[in-house]
Amino acid sequence: MRKSLSLSAAIPEEMAGSRLDQALAGLFPDYSRSRLQAWIRDGCVEVDGRHLRPRDRVEGGEQVRIRAELEANDNWEGQPIHLDIVHEDDELLVINKPAGLVVHPAAGNPDSTLVNALLHHAPELARVPRAGLVHRLDKETSGLLVVARTLGAHTRLVEQLQARTMGREYEAVCVGVLTGGGKVDAPIGRHPVQRKRMAVVLNGKPAVTHYRVAERFRGHTRIRVRLETGRTHQIRVHMAHIRHPLLGDPVYGGRLQLPPGATEPLVEALRAFRRQALHAWRLSLVHPATGEAVSWEAPLPDDMVRLIEVLREDARHLEVEPWDV
Repeated sequence: MRKSLSLSAAIPEEMAGSRLDQALAGLFPDYSRSRLQAWIRDGCVEVDGRHLRPRDRVEGGEQVRIRAELEANDNWEGQPIHLDIVHEDDELLVINKPAGLVVHPAAGNPDSTLVNALLHHAPELARVPRAGLVHRLDKETSGLLVVARTLGAHTRLVEQLQARTMGREYEAVCVGVLTGGGKVDAPIGRHPVQRKRMAVVLNGKPAVTHYRVAERFRGHTRIRVRLETGRTHQIRVHMAHIRHPLLGDPVYGGRLQLPPGATEPLVEALRAFRRQALHAWRLSLVHPATGEAVSWEAPLPDDMVRLIEVLREDARHLEVEPWDV
């Protein structure tokens, strides 16, 4: 479903000499520059009755009229699904998503998603692109997500994401013992054969992941991860690329690896942990309304807490203490 949009304004004299797309971005700050450029190219923008290019300069005083269409989320329905709301105000929501909850409706998951829960909690999100979602987490990844409640907040948060100024930090447990932290700078794209998977490929999009050691065990490492970019499955693909896949990852993790002499509780815990051990624990950004730098944290979910406790106990059982860094 789509809804019609009609906007009009006069270009101020002080904008004389600016590109058309720059002038429109100043006049209509609720809409991203890329969206405005698309409308210009699609012929949805008239300047004194003329169709111009995004790069054409304005003289000031022209009358601008925009007639366009916006996607409406009318086909998505709100559902009474519990939300763990970490923060809420007039501009945004911060949600602590549990593992197992799909973020966005799709062919295989038409409902019972985070979007359905959000629309039930805040029906006005039907007027915001993608129900306010600015970024996503995989179904089996837990942790913090920010949701924009207004069109202007959505535009400004997406700009932060694109400018790489939004901070997203994760906790994870990977297979193998890392000797230290590092950076993975490797492009990510669709797997050339298995199209439902992502992979490091030469023609992929730039992707940068930073990681550091938080705690070492006998056959695994607890790590803190910071993203520069936000590609699909980025952490999972990058850690698998350096041969330290996330514990429990059903897609990129390979066969289950048991440390030699693993205790029975550890064997049971590793076999029972069927999701990637990945949690988005910290989110930081500039508030779209106040301009204030804000951040939130979410503690590890119970399943990861229990997993780490078993890993520690296994190390103590064999008189090999975990190494806190």
